[in-house]
Amino acid sequence: MAPFPGRSRWRSPAADPTACCSPCLPGEQPRAAGDEGQLLTAPGLLHRHDDLKEMLDSNKDSLKLEAMKRIVAMIARGKNASDLFPAVVKNVACKNIEVKKLVYVYLVRYAEEQQDLALLSISTFQRGLKDPNQLIRASALRVLSSIRVPIIVPIMMLAIKEAASDMSPYVRKTAAHAIPKLYSLDSDQKDQLIEVIEKLLADKTTLVAGSVVMAFEEVCPERIDLIHKNYRKLCNLLIDVEEWGQVVIINMLTRYARTQFLSPNQNESLLEDSAEKAFYGSDEEDTKDAKAEATSLVKRKPYVMDPDHRLLLRNTKPLLQSRNAAVVMAVAQLYFHLAPKAEVGVIAKALVRLLRSHRSVQYVVLQNVATMSIKRRGMFEPYLKSFYIRSTDPTQIKILKLEVLTNLANETNISTILREFQTYIRSMDKDFVAATIQAIGRCATNIGKVRDTCLNGLVQLLSNRDELVVAESVVVIKKLLQMQPAQHSEIIKHMAKLTDNIQVPMARASILWLIGEYCEHVPKIAPDVLRKMAKSFTNEEDIVKLQVINLAAKLYLTNSKQSKLLTQYVLNLAKYDQNYDIRDRARFIRQLIVPTEKSGALNKYAKKLFLAQKPAPILESSFKDRDHFQLGSLSHLLNAKAVGYQELPDWPDEAPDPSVRNVEVVRGSAGLPRAHQGGGGHWEPRWRSSRTLTVSPSSTGTKHLPTGELQQALGQLQQGRGETCLLAEPESVSEESESSSSEGSSSSGSEEEEEGSGDQSEDKEEEEKRKKKKEKEAPRKASLESAGRYPAHHVPWVPRAACSPMAVLAPSQLLSPAFGSVRTYELLHRMTGEGLSVEYCFSRRPFPHDPHMVAVQIQISNNTDAEVKSLRISEPKPLSGMRIQEFPEIGMAQPGSEGSCVVMGIDFCDSTQAANFQLCTHTRHFYVSIQPPVGELMAPVFMSENEFKKEQGKLTGMSEITEKLTLLEKCRSDHAIVQQVTSAANVGRVPCGADNEYRFAAKTVTSGSLVLITLEKREGAAAQLTVNSEKMVIGTMLVKDIVQALVQ
Repeated sequence: MAPFPGRSRWRSPAADPTACCSPCLPGEQPRAAGDEGQLLTAPGLLHRHDDLKEMLDSNKDSLKLEAMKRIVAMIARGKNASDLFPAVVKNVACKNIEVKKLVYVYLVRYAEEQQDLALLSISTFQRGLKDPNQLIRASALRVLSSIRVPIIVPIMMLAIKEAASDMSPYVRKTAAHAIPKLYSLDSDQKDQLIEVIEKLLADKTTLVAGSVVMAFEEVCPERIDLIHKNYRKLCNLLIDVEEWGQVVIINMLTRYARTQFLSPNQNESLLEDSAEKAFYGSDEEDTKDAKAEATSLVKRKPYVMDPDHRLLLRNTKPLLQSRNAAVVMAVAQLYFHLAPKAEVGVIAKALVRLLRSHRSVQYVVLQNVATMSIKRRGMFEPYLKSFYIRSTDPTQIKILKLEVLTNLANETNISTILREFQTYIRSMDKDFVAATIQAIGRCATNIGKVRDTCLNGLVQLLSNRDELVVAESVVVIKKLLQMQPAQHSEIIKHMAKLTDNIQVPMARASILWLIGEYCEHVPKIAPDVLRKMAKSFTNEEDIVKLQVINLAAKLYLTNSKQSKLLTQYVLNLAKYDQNYDIRDRARFIRQLIVPTEKSGALNKYAKKLFLAQKPAPILESSFKDRDHFQLGSLSHLLNAKAVGYQELPDWPDEAPDPSVRNVEVVRGSAGLPRAHQGGGGHWEPRWRSSRTLTVSPSSTGTKHLPTGELQQALGQLQQGRGETCLLAEPESVSEESESSSSEGSSSSGSEEEEEGSGDQSEDKEEEEKRKKKKEKEAPRKASLESAGRYPAHHVPWVPRAACSPMAVLAPSQLLSPAFGSVRTYELLHRMTGEGLSVEYCFSRRPFPHDPHMVAVQIQISNNTDAEVKSLRISEPKPLSGMRIQEFPEIGMAQPGSEGSCVVMGIDFCDSTQAANFQLCTHTRHFYVSIQPPVGELMAPVFMSENEFKKEQGKLTGMSEITEKLTLLEKCRSDHAIVQQVTSAANVGRVPCGADNEYRFAAKTVTSGSLVLITLEKREGAAAQLTVNSEKMVIGTMLVKDIVQALVQ
């Protein structure tokens, strides 16, 4: 294969001694052998990566893709590819998706370094935010947020707000990641970012949850009120969130729970405190206080755990089985900080399982287990053998396991643990042996019955050949002897003999301190030791010299006859020592113990100062005070407060109001939740038109027009359009008139005042009439009434052609379309269904039980010779956020029956992703799915021309999508255009004064986002289609569907 143009030729190493002997990677130039990273010559600098630049400038996507792969590989290996930025950024507008993805990967890496060049392409990034591919939109936002220039903060804010409303959860997740970046660039944007965080916290998608909680922790962790309404949702979503998000959410919920719930162990802690006071107290006052506290404990209400507290513990418990160690550790710290003592034990098995992981994981887990084992010793006792040390363990792991074993030691298992310690002392790892000796000393201190055994074992170690072992033993023995010095004078004598052999300064200092402290127990040996130390005083370490001076002072006070001259000699040597601490100590002690005229009254108290009884040292774990840091945090690991660490709050004395976590769905005038009627970027115009026609099922709660008024309005519509109005289902009109007339009569003032048996009897008569009416019409309405989805009476459906453009309907009253050509889709083929065939269509009627669901009409045909029983939906598995309202079970489908219709509701969350479920009979299960066209995700809205223009003006920029097209001959008439557009999407016609424009409006069913469509006819067959919607993806897909309907 020929080399790429522009690549420099090689010179042999013999001809050029500075040439590199190893071949270069593709796309790189040779480098000098002596200075890697510097190019050979100035011409080499000019021609660096010329082959890659030519490939990027090529017209072939394959060459561009190959070049980008090589560039990204260079970045992955740590090579500098910043000089390729101009050549790469030009390809950001490439139509090839794979090339564009890699370009964005490169730009994310170098956008912060090459800010000026990145700013030149900012318009391209903004176009990328409107790309149909969700990966491109997310990558564009990621690059935009990586440009750390304050001047583009408004653009970044707008992009984040748009992405927060994107249909793709991946894009919304990227928006959450961009929030902390923008906040670090400009903290003045905090208020606007909090609004975006509040919106994203309400997101029901598991992909977004972890990222938005992380943004919340970075930007506004003090705004705990934002969590109240989303607390239960986060608890329920936790099991399905990605592992990184689970850790973030659990840590946040731990701090939240500490502020909102009472301590589950409050009564136990009070009892423990009172028991301690009763034990240590000896006065009558202490006894009275103890009685008063006991009385208050009896009066205290018994603790009842908050249901939300229990919800958190219940939903996090399964995560103890997670494969991710960080998740298990997060749940463990949550249980340790929040759970009752009786329930904390469940985390022990999970933490022990992590000890089989990598060394770094073991280190972190053991740090936390060491802290837990101090307060919850019984939790890990069943797993004692899991903390035994292996020869292959690194020193850090060995020392941490020793710490845990020492914490778990008690009178029951101490013999087993000491046998383990005896084995560990023979290890070749000296640091580990020293830690083992210290652990033996702690066990002897904490458990009195083994103190003598441990002391004898340590004394035996004094004859060990290893000087470090002997030295550490001396230090530990010194601490143990302080507890019972009178009983162990022989051990002190034995240790005094070791001064000739032990050279470790700390050990020599410990022996001298013991002899000086208990010189009365060894009156003959102490002066001789001082004599030996005086000989070698000038050669000793500073810590030893200080103890020699102390020994001399104590012997001078207790045995001045034998040690007076030695003491003066030692003090004279120390007076001229190089270390000023030793010189100062010598002068101080001389004035204190040797009486002179200048010494004053302090000389009288010399014995009390030097020979005072000193308390025995308490050997404690180094992890005792670490529990004030949150377990699993970096601060706990370092035992120091790290940057960004948030303190774990204390439990409240009184429980805050739990009702703040209640989520109430308040219904508006059209049955829509108030959250969808305003705020969050959704459209809510103020309608002032008086000409309204309400056509809505009675379940929405709106009042219906009486039959006469309805027919009069329809007559006006006929006159306005000059077309025939065909009323469907005339029987339903009569029913509606009865119900509406009864409503009208009940609303009159006189009848409202009359109460009693008269109204009740009238109601009973009306109910009986309705029942009779239903029985007569039961055969005709069997298909719909059996489903139980539509009320017995509903409004006649009006054809679209009969709707006058001048008729204006309230925006919140989403109208049902007229009868027309409804496309039918196959749900289950009769061959696959073994004779059972199922078809479905989108009826474009409001779903009565939930206005945010799309009504799907299902027609079932039994083509077999046998009965099909128990037709139902089982195990619906919608994607996160979707909801499925099943139809009631159909008891039986007769052989050869056709046309059994039922209606179900599906909340697609404004997404075209399929809803999956099982269609079951009494013998079989069929896996089926319903995928909606984008046009069926909306419901029509009728508005005036002025309102249309006003709302269209708000939806410009990235919310506007324009496409040019050429109309077919058959699609150029008004009727054909309206028919094709309304068949492609469930939209309503908007009146327009211009003859060459057609306007349509609709709202998305789930979120209520406005969708505006404008089709403008131009010269000949040319036309321009414009769709305005804050849902950019829906707008893009809708443009394609409408263009396809008008062109094909």
